[in-house]
Amino acid sequence: MISIAAPATDPTAIGPGLLGFIVVASIGVALFFLIKSMNRQIAKIEVPHEGSKSD
Repeated sequence: MISIAAPATDPTAIGPGLLGFIVVASIGVALFFLIKSMNRQIAKIEVPHEGSKSD
C-alpha cells in the first residue's frame, strides 16, 4: 500500500514567506498614500469663524 503523507517539518519553521511580506508592505504603502491624500482633502476644508454667518 502506498501512503502519500506530508513530510515531517518543524512547525516553528513555517512562516508567511515572501508573499506575506509583499502583501503587508503593499498595504503599508497604500496606507501611506491614503493618509497623505486625506490630509490634503482636510486642508481644503474651510472652517467658518464664530462671528461670520453663511446664510
